[in-house]
Amino acid sequence: MNRNDVALETRKTLLDGFISIDRLHLRHRLFAGGWTGLLQREVKLGGKVAAVIPYDPVRDELVLIEQFRIGPFAADDPEPWLTEIVAGMIEPGENAAEMARRETQEETGCAIGRLEKIMDFYSTPGGSAQRIALFCAEVQAASAHGIHGLAVEGEDIRVLTKSTDEALAMVQSGTIRNAISIIGVQWLALNRDALRRRWA
Repeated sequence: MNRNDVALETRKTLLDGFISIDRLHLRHRLFAGGWTGLLQREVKLGGKVAAVIPYDPVRDELVLIEQFRIGPFAADDPEPWLTEIVAGMIEPGENAAEMARRETQEETGCAIGRLEKIMDFYSTPGGSAQRIALFCAEVQAASAHGIHGLAVEGEDIRVLTKSTDEALAMVQSGTIRNAISIIGVQWLALNRDALRRRWA
């Protein structure tokens, strides 16, 4: 099925801020034939996002970041600081690759060499329109250290480096708990040998 199998009745903006929320009333076709009744759905409009796996193919290391996240805090999580890969909003007039380079520099202090697009995916399609463009970026992990981020955006980002195996163990143990980062680390674990051959 495609968009022609959906009948949108109304769409109204409920919240327009750092996060925007719309309410939609719609019907869609059923697999067995016919149409649903009128459905009401609220959807978060998160803007366009890009995420980056900063990877050093020589040292087989990832550059990860740690920062406070409002989502886990609001969920009463006792540990609202999360270990993640680089991610951020694509600014107006900027494409995803440009954002990947800018955000990696801002959040880790690392300049990017080669940059490969991996995939586009939805993180939580049941309630969010946010689509993520995922990249893998060549960096020099030895230069990654310190505290980074933009003060005007309230960012306080600690940089750390881990081997691919260590990062995968952090996913397996639940230490990395961010969906984008889990996808990124698992992709790298599956593809690092081919990536290192391409980037040799």
